[in-house]
Amino acid sequence: MEKEFDEKAKEALTVLFENFWIIREKEPELFQMIREREKVLKRYVQEKFGYRLIVHRYFAKLEKIPAEPEAWMGIESFQEPLDYALFCCLLAYLEGKAVEEKFLLSDVCEEMKAMYPGDVALDWTNYQHRRALIRVLKAAEQIGIIHHVDGELEAFANREDQEALYEVPVLSRYFMRSYPKDFIQYETIDQLLEEEWKASPEDYRRHRIYRQLFLSPSVYRTQKDDPDFYYLRNFRHRLRDDIESHTDFRYELYKNAAMLTLPQRQNVYTLFPDQKGTSDIILHFAAVVRAHLDQYPPDEYGQIRLTTHEFQQLLKRSIHEYGEGWSKTYRDMTPSQLTVELLVALKEWKMADEEHETGMIVLYPLLGRLIGRYPDDFTTKGMNDDDE
Repeated sequence: MEKEFDEKAKEALTVLFENFWIIREKEPELFQMIREREKVLKRYVQEKFGYRLIVHRYFAKLEKIPAEPEAWMGIESFQEPLDYALFCCLLAYLEGKAVEEKFLLSDVCEEMKAMYPGDVALDWTNYQHRRALIRVLKAAEQIGIIHHVDGELEAFANREDQEALYEVPVLSRYFMRSYPKDFIQYETIDQLLEEEWKASPEDYRRHRIYRQLFLSPSVYRTQKDDPDFYYLRNFRHRLRDDIESHTDFRYELYKNAAMLTLPQRQNVYTLFPDQKGTSDIILHFAAVVRAHLDQYPPDEYGQIRLTTHEFQQLLKRSIHEYGEGWSKTYRDMTPSQLTVELLVALKEWKMADEEHETGMIVLYPLLGRLIGRYPDDFTTKGMNDDDE
């Protein structure tokens, strides 16, 4: 008898969304939980997201393709385009290797020099090139597509003739997802994304909405007759019932924004506020913005447009009112340095963006959903603690 979508299925769905894949050898209990509820999970993710759930003898993987790519969706440890180019070269190199075949770091270096597509050739005497390759190999090992056997990889940072030994695990054969056409026939990322909607075009809107809700901090109304927002509003009761019965999330809908929230913090998710110091600054900055809405009123879509000078003025007010409680790293920054840090964090959480044409900073409705203030006795308590 087929299992219902029970609490274990909810837990399995969470695990699949929060991980690239679940490797049977490393997490046998999680893998077994997913396999036992494979049918109900497959049906749900296909119907609501248009996603494919793969349960293989070695792993379980939910192929999570976004409705719209966002900056945070990259590999967190990568720092520049070179890292991604080298990662693609590594994938191409592994295609020519057999499972369990061993290879040397020096062999990878030589092959990459031959296949690297950049205008400037790879030079392993260049420290930055070596550091980029180290980041790529560490990320590949963490993902599980290569296995480090011997040698000290970090030594390669100091000298290009240092050696390390790797092995090709079976997982390397399943990292790349399959496409209907040869991969080289796609010239742009838009062409790749368009393939997602061809399989079931009649379900396009539902799949797009679910992907946005689950993979993005917020979905915004951006135009008067916004079809996505019509769906979010017209089917709000159905969406709420479905999401809250299959996950731990709560569906929240406002005039210009829709989002999923959690009533209680759970460590399995990446949540706001996180452990970074910028979360405190964002909450305090949001409180200052809200206190000055008469000076900077939102438009009909709940957006506030500011010049860089106006943004910095609000940030200076935040520093004056709350900066005493921030970590020393941020207290020591100049307003310009802090502006850069804050903007990066706001963009990651989809709370703000910059208009390239005008240079204006746009604050989004999600920023108004959250504010933070210190308790009234914060300053006095801090002074007493200092005296102890």
